[in-house]
Amino acid sequence: MLEITVGVKESMETPGSQTSLHRANLERVVRAVRMAGSLTQAEIARATGLSAATVSNIVRELKDGGTVEVTPTSAGGRRARSVSLSGDAGIVIGVDFGHTHLRVAVGNLAHQVLAEEAEPLDVDASAAEGFDRAEQLVNRLIEATGIGRDKVIGVGLGVPGPIDVASGTLGSTSILPGWSGINPAEELSARLGVPVHVDNDANLGALGELVWGSGRGVKDLAYIKVASGVGAGLVIDGRVYRGPGGTAGEIGHITLDESGPVCRCGNRGCLETFTAARYVLPLLQPSHGPDLTMERVVQLAREGDPGCRRVIADVGRHIGSGVANLCNLLNPSRVVLGGDLAEAGELVLAPIRDSVGRYAIPSAARRLSVVQGALGGRAEVLGALALVLSEMGDSTLLNGAEGAYQAAAPASVPAFT
Repeated sequence: MLEITVGVKESMETPGSQTSLHRANLERVVRAVRMAGSLTQAEIARATGLSAATVSNIVRELKDGGTVEVTPTSAGGRRARSVSLSGDAGIVIGVDFGHTHLRVAVGNLAHQVLAEEAEPLDVDASAAEGFDRAEQLVNRLIEATGIGRDKVIGVGLGVPGPIDVASGTLGSTSILPGWSGINPAEELSARLGVPVHVDNDANLGALGELVWGSGRGVKDLAYIKVASGVGAGLVIDGRVYRGPGGTAGEIGHITLDESGPVCRCGNRGCLETFTAARYVLPLLQPSHGPDLTMERVVQLAREGDPGCRRVIADVGRHIGSGVANLCNLLNPSRVVLGGDLAEAGELVLAPIRDSVGRYAIPSAARRLSVVQGALGGRAEVLGALALVLSEMGDSTLLNGAEGAYQAAAPASVPAFT
């Protein structure tokens, strides 16, 4: 009996064994469901390459182990079963620091947002105050859901600046001077006691639109966010591309005019100096008042204000020049515009397309669609939730299913073929 037990243990650790293959298949199914939120069994089979029979058996095991929930649905007019991760499997938290706001969301592993709240905050002033407020808001929302803190698997954190991959600190102190030397992930993790994954706001906006919004079903896209700065989140072959130093997508520092205004990066005539709010608003403030905001400019433009329409069209053409460069270099199939400016709709999208048609390689321009983001100001915080879902491992989710599988397997039969 002892020899049989040892034999089974060795077989479980042998690459290529039946048990190893089974675990790999379990992980493939869980990963597919985790990233999609919910899938039918037929969709799982297509996503994983597993046979329908294998998927059916695995789903049954995962359901018996409490890892997934299965509900009746329909697909193409036929009855089907929708598979999602169990609501009891855990929760994830998204935290988005903007220059003027803090937004927090709590979601489960089935891609359902359970609680969400935003409040004004001058993030630039003090990192300590920002983290204090984030900790308070996270605790309040967790309490509101009625779910125990032990169910929190991880936190996704978005900040309005590039993250240095090597150090984990903000890569440019000129963006958030009050955050100099701060490691955002370590700081928030120490306060909340759970793993924290951090990324810049443009990358999280791209991830949010990819999973929940205008980028669904697209593998190659760029998310352009125009606010106090200009950034791009790049998705290549379904994955966010950050570059070796974490600064990929800094489209705001493409040079448009070498004799133009001096940018905060030290160069002249960067795209940002023609499109970011702090450069654009002064053009309208003499005629529209000192308290003008980009949100108000968009509203006035939609109401027909000629000055605001002209400025937004100019901004769109400048953004289109930067997008044309992205087209020529990366050839994305879709560009998603986010931030307050996106609410201008065709008033800004049409000029972007005009510039792309003029400056991009024709074959790249023909394949590109330029669309408004579907998530608005929520893109980054939902992207933070998606970041945790993409980074978390599947081991803790499989314990119940693996236990059921091992209990059902005859102990005297070696688990390999």
